[in-house]
Amino acid sequence: MSERPSAPRPEKKPVTDTRHGVTRTDDYAWMRTADWQTMFKDPSTLEPAIRAHLEAENAYQASEMADTEALRKTLFSEMRGRIKEDDSSVPAPDGPYAYGTSFIAGAEHPRFFRQPREGGERTVLLDGDREGKDRAYFQLGGADHSPDHSRLLWGYDDKGSEFYTLGVRDLSNGEDLADRVENTGGGGEWAADSQGFFYSRLDANHRPSQVFYHRLGTSSTDDRLVYEERDAGFFMGVGGSRLNDFIFIDIHDHETSEIRLLHADHPESEPVLVAARERAIEYDLTEGGDVFYILTNDAGAKDFKIVEAPTSAPGKENWTDVVPHEPGRLIVSHIAFKDYLVRLERKNGLPRIVVRARADGEEHAIAFDEEAYSLGLQGSMEYDTDIIRFSYSSPTTPTQVFDYDMRTRERQLLKTQEIPSGHEPQNYVTRRIMAPAEDGETVPVTLLYHADTPLDGSAPCLLYGYGAYGISVPASFNTNALSLVDRGFVYAVAHIRGGKDKGFAWYEQGRREFKTNTFGDFVAVADHLVEVGFTRHDRLIAEGGSAGGMLMGAVANMAPEKFAGIIAAVPFVDVLNTMLDDTLPLTPPEWPEWGNPIASQEDYETIAGYSPYDNVDAKAYPPILALAGLTDPRVTYWEPAKWVARLRERSTSEATFLLKTNMEAGHGGASGRFHRLEEIAYEYAFALKIAGKA
Repeated sequence: MSERPSAPRPEKKPVTDTRHGVTRTDDYAWMRTADWQTMFKDPSTLEPAIRAHLEAENAYQASEMADTEALRKTLFSEMRGRIKEDDSSVPAPDGPYAYGTSFIAGAEHPRFFRQPREGGERTVLLDGDREGKDRAYFQLGGADHSPDHSRLLWGYDDKGSEFYTLGVRDLSNGEDLADRVENTGGGGEWAADSQGFFYSRLDANHRPSQVFYHRLGTSSTDDRLVYEERDAGFFMGVGGSRLNDFIFIDIHDHETSEIRLLHADHPESEPVLVAARERAIEYDLTEGGDVFYILTNDAGAKDFKIVEAPTSAPGKENWTDVVPHEPGRLIVSHIAFKDYLVRLERKNGLPRIVVRARADGEEHAIAFDEEAYSLGLQGSMEYDTDIIRFSYSSPTTPTQVFDYDMRTRERQLLKTQEIPSGHEPQNYVTRRIMAPAEDGETVPVTLLYHADTPLDGSAPCLLYGYGAYGISVPASFNTNALSLVDRGFVYAVAHIRGGKDKGFAWYEQGRREFKTNTFGDFVAVADHLVEVGFTRHDRLIAEGGSAGGMLMGAVANMAPEKFAGIIAAVPFVDVLNTMLDDTLPLTPPEWPEWGNPIASQEDYETIAGYSPYDNVDAKAYPPILALAGLTDPRVTYWEPAKWVARLRERSTSEATFLLKTNMEAGHGGASGRFHRLEEIAYEYAFALKIAGKA
């Protein structure tokens, strides 16, 4: 019998860095590949010493989790059993056709199809499984039919590094044209004549810095440069109006936006600026015929308002309020139709859809009665229609899709998510409670548990958190969580500061100099769940990913004794080093979110004060599972690798620290709907093992 591998103890190779008069030493800086730009495109170029270390970590975690193999198979089987394998979306009408996506039994990837508008035989336009055959990793990007319905623009990533290749399919014969464009952001927008498309190209540092126009039948090397963004701190994307009148070039960071317009029927024209970027001012357009409806926080509208301006003169000097700012009511998105303006807003922590008649301004809302629920505004591909489509779910209610007639106010249920293995909503309880934070704020918490679960503190609990970028975590149906809930877990989501769950101020209070509020909120929720009897600290497992993984690292340093275990997926834990490296893909655009420690000593000190990797100390840490993707351009693999090495070096406890690196994937983990379930089963098996239920 072979010996079990021991925990890797990587070599220390001290590297010092001095900024603002402060010198830090990083013993594990060598884990950062010297040429990540090349490695993301060709993982075989990873240095042998780094690869050997990651493989040693993978061997160690496989050994430590070997006793959960049967459990993982059971969990995977359960989660797969809740998926209708031969599922289909409700086709969305557009002109003579209706378009949708579907899966066949056993398929990892979707198919894109269309059928006659009024129903009939479906034609498969693109088969994801066929395109991804024999690839270790494959992820479809966008798929957009041309205005004349003759072609399909589609993208794919076969490394996990999010460098997408675009292709064009002739829908008359199912064959791809010779037109191919590499190193793109994953999607594009057709010109009105269907003879070409606009797309963003990624530069060597994985930033979408240029927008090009590609004319069908020409080489991509001859594509016309439409716009180039020279500020590395801004993201850029391309979109279009449903009337096919305009192309939108959207330029933004996390707090500032700028839009430039082209007429879709004149692809050779130069983009026209709508409103010049102003720090901390955001705006977004939707076309309403001869006017634009503009969602903005301009003029002190912290929770956003909607203004209108003529399409012929959309500058800020012509903005007129349509839906005025109302503090505490966050307008999330909007969409215009010939006779209606529709918005998705959040108030008192819950979403609702509001329909406004353009003729007289009369409004009515679509809302639901559960304590916690999620709404998704899908809108319509068409402009001249009275019908919008939206989705509804809650932690106990599977997703439902409705068509809603804005004129008659009647809703039609089109589809309810089917759970093949069965689901009885009455067996589960959804709650929304408020946890007091140290500064007097109250933090919303969404709970899901089985009706038979004792609420005397004996139940284990998985507490999930994110808290960044203004992203609100929806109270939606999660079939995977049922595998924990059915085993006696309380599944909790902490809607902490850094998201916009309680309005824009909730976001402001959890970013930059106020970032530690995010961590304090999470710990306060953990304390409250224990205080009111939902769980105990020795049965409480924390989980978060990406920026939520940074949250995991921070609370591990702040209050390790309050968690029985921690799961950190692709965790952003080396915050200070990453924000000091302006060559990395996301660093300059992220400075508005976290601060710029290169330019500002104050920002440096703030980040240094909470950066998880920099604050690992001689403490009794709980068991921690970290997950990484080798080609992840968002949170590079070396962040969790360095973090785990330092935890293992400094922790005073006997806890196990595991690093699982997917050597064939990026930020999103394994591609394909079933391969992804294997990773979730692994995470849940870790939680169940910690809770003594493995």
